[in-house]
Order: sequence, then C-alpha cells, then structure tokens
Amino acid sequence: MANKGKKHQEALKLVDRSKSYEVAEAVSLVKEVAKANFDETVEAAFRLGVDPKKADQQIRGAMVLPHGTGKTQRVLVFAKGEKAKEAEAAGADYVGESDYINQINQGWFEFDVIVATPDMMAEVGKLGRVLGPKGLMPNPKTGTVTFEVEKAVKDIKAGKVEYRVDKQSNIHVPIGKLSFDNDKLIENFEALTKQLVKVKPQAAKGTYMKNASIASTMGPGVKVDVSSYTRG
Repeated sequence: MANKGKKHQEALKLVDRSKSYEVAEAVSLVKEVAKANFDETVEAAFRLGVDPKKADQQIRGAMVLPHGTGKTQRVLVFAKGEKAKEAEAAGADYVGESDYINQINQGWFEFDVIVATPDMMAEVGKLGRVLGPKGLMPNPKTGTVTFEVEKAVKDIKAGKVEYRVDKQSNIHVPIGKLSFDNDKLIENFEALTKQLVKVKPQAAKGTYMKNASIASTMGPGVKVDVSSYTRG
C-alpha cells in the first residue's frame, strides 16, 4: 500500500495546479494520473460568472454528447396508450402509470432518468418531494416532459446529459470513461463547452467561464484553457 501511495504522489506532481492546459494535454494528464483499478468516469467542471439566485441567470438544459458517456441509462417513462407503446418500442426500460408511482413511493429507484408525457405530470408531480432532492424530476427544459417520447428515450440512450448550474455557480457533467479514446473525450468536452457558451444568459456580466477542469472519479482536477471557446 505504501508503494501505491508513493506512485500516486508522484503522479500528482505531473499536474501543475496553477496552469490551464490545452484540452488535448489535459485529457492525457487525466489518464496519466488515474490510479484506480476500475474504468473511472471522466467529469468536466465549470465555474461560471453567473448569479444563480437570479432567474435570468439560471442555466439548465440537456444535450447529446457526440460519443455518449459510456454508461447505459435506465429510462422510466410515464405514459399511456399509444405513447406508452412508443416508449417501449424506443427502448425504454420501464413504462407505466400509477403502478410505478406506487413503487417509487415505496422506495424503488432502479432507474436513472424519468421521461413523462405532459398529461401524466399531474400524477408524477405528486412525487416531487421524493424525486426532487435526487434530481430525478422530469422537466421540460431538459426534454424529459414531452409527447416526443421516442426521441426523448433514444436521445437518453445515445448519451444525453443534463447540465444545471448549482448554488455556487458550478456545473458538473460526465463526458465519458477513461477507456475512451482521447479524441472522443476531447470532442465531448468541446461539444459541452460550446453548448454552455451558447446558452450564456444575456444578463451575465464580466468573465463568463471563470475556469474549467476535467478529472477522473478518483483523480485530481486538471485545469483546461477554454479561452478559445469564449472569444467573439
């Protein structure tokens, strides 16, 4: 164990905490310093120059990463009739109505994302106290309250991720696994960065992207230079 600790400390020395790296170099470093014996998730973190307490500076949405996240999401769909059949055909893991509402109230959470048709939200809304704290409540802003059930399910299965600014003005989003080719991690990071620039609130003043970094589940953060994405 002592030897493993020494190796880890040596790896940490490879990261200059005061430097912002080009994304390609940052990805290489993240892989180099990763020491866990499992396929770690790689996450991007951004600190934004917004005030999340103000309604006009809230940032929330969803996008499909070019190469997915490396994780297969389990999708629960609340729908009825033809829309329920559409969800099943699209590959949803669970499709139902009150039966699943009852199961969730009893502590069942064998799913990662919920999609609901608008006509089901009156019932699904009753789960707010249970789903809200876990970040599982369907929301029109992330495309999870929709009659376009087929598209919603397929997008989630293809690697759709949600982003939402927290109370400290940070956004954390998974962009893949360590086992991904470097180019795939780079392209996912760049797509996410461009999306966040695209949804910059007009009310945000000063520097928008204060800093950005990527890290594996157990590894240290590596700062990324995102200045080239924010020009113009």
